[in-house]
Formats: sequence, structure tokens, C-alpha cells
Amino acid sequence: MIAIESLSVSLGRFAMRDLSLTIGDGEYLVLLGPTGTGKTVLLESLLGLHRPDGGSIAIDGTDVTSLPPERRNLGYVPQDAALFPHMTVEGNLAYGLRARRMDRAETDARVADMMRLLRIGYLAGRMPHGLSAGERQRVALGRALAPKPPVCLLDEPLSALNESLRIELGRELARIQRETRATFVHICHSFDEASELADRVVLLCDGSVVQVGTVADLLDRPASEFVARFTCTRNLLPGCASPAPEGSVVALDAGPRVVSSDRAEGRVVVAIRPEHVTVADGGADGAAGVDGPNVWPGLVVSIQVRSSCVQMELDIGAPLIVHTPRSSADGLPPVGATARVSVPPSAVRLVPEVGTASGGTA
Repeated sequence: MIAIESLSVSLGRFAMRDLSLTIGDGEYLVLLGPTGTGKTVLLESLLGLHRPDGGSIAIDGTDVTSLPPERRNLGYVPQDAALFPHMTVEGNLAYGLRARRMDRAETDARVADMMRLLRIGYLAGRMPHGLSAGERQRVALGRALAPKPPVCLLDEPLSALNESLRIELGRELARIQRETRATFVHICHSFDEASELADRVVLLCDGSVVQVGTVADLLDRPASEFVARFTCTRNLLPGCASPAPEGSVVALDAGPRVVSSDRAEGRVVVAIRPEHVTVADGGADGAAGVDGPNVWPGLVVSIQVRSSCVQMELDIGAPLIVHTPRSSADGLPPVGATARVSVPPSAVRLVPEVGTASGGTA
């Protein structure tokens, strides 16, 4: 287990303050957030590349805050793979083992195990300059894992790959992490990438933890408007909430009233994920089977067919984005028509209107 307690690090104008986080054994944890938010600083602090201003880092109960990188027993995959250009793939995989003065027979066995695990045996005698981007990342991962560290730190390992290769290597990372049972801490910018890999996600902003949880936690229960925006909650509508018997009623600044199961009072932002909106053709006078709270008429402004869904924009007094399955595209009302949309109160989240939720403890 990794226990980070009140960690503070200052680098130029950037400051991480009182960050606390616990990472479980065998967990695949993804550090997520915009550029410049502290992901790499946190990873490099775990690695031992920055001396903290305060706080502590413990790995398996041992305080490593003051230990140099070579004494922390961590695997590390840098963003650019950083393979040794004068060594073959086999030599790169063996480098860390030879540095530990492991005997030849065990070194050869570990390297062979890594090549089997990563399915790169055919690359053993190749030099790095002749490898594809995906092959270089596999070799870098194998070099990091060959000494069998309990924790492997990955700094944007998929960022330089095209989409199809990113998906393929992402599946490989998940498989390898399961087979090795190591703790993986993985930096990325993409919520989709995090969704494919993470047991838990740590969302950072300005050097602070904004929210920690599963992908479902961040999607369904965003802690702030920042979290909702980052996880692609396309509908963020400001208004004023009043208590109601089973939650709240929000008078939007523009648009209809919205009923939510969340309890709130005062200024809020209504957050509605586009996939939680149901569309029915039927015009302003109603549609069969569409009744209850949060049912509104709206003008269909645009329809876009995407790879994973059909995106519609409707005007219900405020813009509302809707995602529906592509299989239902033929039954959707056309642009210029009036349709009714509905959202269950349980799918309406109310988040603070101002701020991004300051750092926290997990």
C-alpha cells in the first residue's frame, strides 16, 4: 500500500499543498486532470525526484520520503519510453536486473518471462530505432517490470499512440497488471482512457485532489462543476434550488423547472449527462408514455451521427444535448420538429455553481 500524507511540493510557480491519498495493493489507479495540474509532479514525487516541502510518502509501511529513487524499488515507464539506443530489446529488458547484480541464469529467466508476458519474443535482437511506438512502449514496460517491483509508475504511456493502437495497448496494460498483480499508477489526460483501465480515478486540479472514486462515481456523482465538465457532462445549467419533499426543485436561469433527487438550496448548477435524456416524437402536446417530472417540449436544432451514438441538440428554453443509441436513429424526430424529452430526477445532479472543489483526502 502507498500512503501519501499532507504532501506539499513547490516547483517554480506551481505548488501542491497538503495532498493526501491512499493507493491499495494491486490497484490500477489513474491520475487524471488537465495539463499543468500536478499529475507528473505527484508521480515524480512518488519516484523520489522531488524533495517535498512537507508531508510523507510510505510504501508498504516504510517511510520513503527521504530515500533516493534507486532505494524505493519502483518500476517507472517514462512518457517517451527512453530505451537505451545502443542496447537490443533483450539488453534493455535485462538492464535493471544487471544493475542489481542478479546472476546470469536468473536474469535470462526474468527476461524470457517478460518477453512471454509482453508477447515480444520476436523482438529480442532488435534495436530500439527499428521498433514501432507500440513496441517501444511494451519494451519500456518490460524493463520496468522485470525486477518485479510491487509498484509501477506510468507517465502517459499511451499518449503518443494512434487511437487503434492506444486501445490495443490499453487492453494489454490491463492484462499485464492483472497477471503481475503489481500496483499500477498511470497518468493520462483522457477520461475515456481512464475508464478502460482504472479501478479508481484521482482527478486533480491546481495541485489538489478534486475527487477520488471509481469511474461510475465520477460519472454519476460529480463533486463539482469541474468534475462534471471533465467527465463530459454536456448539460450544465445554472439556477436556484429550493427544497422539495423528495429532493429539490431548480428554477433555471433560462429554461424550465428541473426536479432533482439531490437536496440543495440556493445557487447550483444542474448537471445532466446526455445519455440520461430520453427523446420521444410527439410535439408540444405530449407523447404517449412520456409523463411525470422533467418532461419538456423542445425544438430539434441539430442531429449528428457519431461512431458511438446519435447526438441531438434541442432547445427547451436552454440548450440540451442528448445522446441516443445509433440503432434508434431512424425513429428520431427531424431537425426543425418539436419533440418531448424526459430526464428522471435521479439522473439530475446538483453541484456548486462556483469553484472546482478544493483538495481532499482519500
